[in-house]
Amino acid sequence: MNLTFRLRAATGLDLSVAAVERAVRERMRHAGPGIDYDPQPGTAEFDALVDLVVVPESWILRDPAVFDAALSFVQARLAAQPGRCVRVLSLPCAGGEEPYSLAMLLARAGVPPDACRIDAFDVSHAAIARACAGRYTRNAFRGDDRGLRVRFFTQDGDACVIDAVPRAYVAFEQANLFDVDPHRTGTYDLVICRNLLIYFDDATQARAATCLGALLADDGLLLAGHAEAPALCRHGFAPGGPRDTLALRKQGRGAAPVLRSAVRSTLPPVPAVPRPAAQVAVPARAPAPRDLLAEAKRHADAGRLAEAEQCCRAALALRADDAEAWFLLGLTAECAHRPQDAEHSWRRCVYLDPDHYEALCALALLLEQRGDASAGAGFRRRAARVHARRGSTTT
Repeated sequence: MNLTFRLRAATGLDLSVAAVERAVRERMRHAGPGIDYDPQPGTAEFDALVDLVVVPESWILRDPAVFDAALSFVQARLAAQPGRCVRVLSLPCAGGEEPYSLAMLLARAGVPPDACRIDAFDVSHAAIARACAGRYTRNAFRGDDRGLRVRFFTQDGDACVIDAVPRAYVAFEQANLFDVDPHRTGTYDLVICRNLLIYFDDATQARAATCLGALLADDGLLLAGHAEAPALCRHGFAPGGPRDTLALRKQGRGAAPVLRSAVRSTLPPVPAVPRPAAQVAVPARAPAPRDLLAEAKRHADAGRLAEAEQCCRAALALRADDAEAWFLLGLTAECAHRPQDAEHSWRRCVYLDPDHYEALCALALLLEQRGDASAGAGFRRRAARVHARRGSTTT
C-alpha cells in the first residue's frame, strides 16, 4: 500500500500525488538525508505528515451568519426544552476558532456552559494542540469579530490567549469524521461541519454524509458550507427551509426551528417597521435601489413573498444590472415554488457578478436536486473557488 493511498485512507481527502510529494519533501528536510521514508499510520511521523496535507485554517467568527444561526438554534432549543443541555458538534474544528466563536456568543448571550456543550474534533494533531493552547495571532482576527477579541482574549506578547469563560464550553479531541462513533459520543442537536466535503471525491462525500446523519439527532440541524450543501442534499439531507442552503436537516424529518434572517444577503440589518401585509410602502421621495432591496429582505424574512418580489422588480427597474436584486428575486421565486424563474434570476445574477457566492451555491443545489449533477457540480466548484479566494485574500 503506497503512502498516498494510506494518507487518503487516514484523512478521507482526495489528495493528489503532487500534494503528497510536497509534504514528504518537507518532512524529509526535517528527518535528514539517507533514510527510507515510509511512515506508518499510528506513528508520530505519519501524524506530522497528515498535518501537512490537511493544513486546517479558520478565523474567529468566520461567516458570522453561521454563528448567528447556531446561537438562534441553541436558544430556541433551550426555550422549547428548558433544563436540557444542548449538544453541539464542531467538526472539523481547525485550531479551535469555530467552536470558540460559538462559545463566546453563547457566553455573551447569557447561555451558561452547563446548558450547551460543544465537542470539537479535527483530524490534525497540530490543530488540536493549537486549540487546546488557545493562542492566536492577529491572522485569527481577520474579520469583524464584533468585539469578541476585546472581551474574551488577553494579550500575551504578539499572541492573544482565550480566557477561561469560552474554554468552559468546549472539549477538544483528535479524530477523523469517519472514526467518530455515535455509540460512544451520542447524537448531537447541532452539527457544524463546513469546508470538509469540498475536499472529498463523490464516494467519500456519500460516506461522510452517512456519518454526519448518524451523529445528528433526528430533529437536529446541520450547518454546512454553501458549496457542499448540494452533496449533502444528494445523500440524506434537505434544506432546513424552502430557500436555505446553509441549515440542513435529515430528509423526511420534521422541520427544524425557524431561523431569523433565513434570506441571507450582503445587505446590513434593517429595523423592522410594521406595515399592512398587502401593501409595499413607497416613500414620498424616489426610492434608491438599496432601500428597495432592504424592504424586499424585510418582506422575505416575514414570508411576504409577493411584496418582496415587487420590491426586487422595482429595484431592477431603476438599475437592471443590480446582481443582488436578481439574487433576491431568485430567492422569492424559489420560495414560491417557481424553480425555473429562480434559475433564470440566479443565472442573471452570476452573469453580472461571476463571484456571487450565494447565487453559485443556490444554482448548484437547484440543478443537482433537479438531477443535472454535472451542471450543479460545475457551479459547486466555482463556489468553492470563490470561497477559497476569499479566505486567502482577507486580511
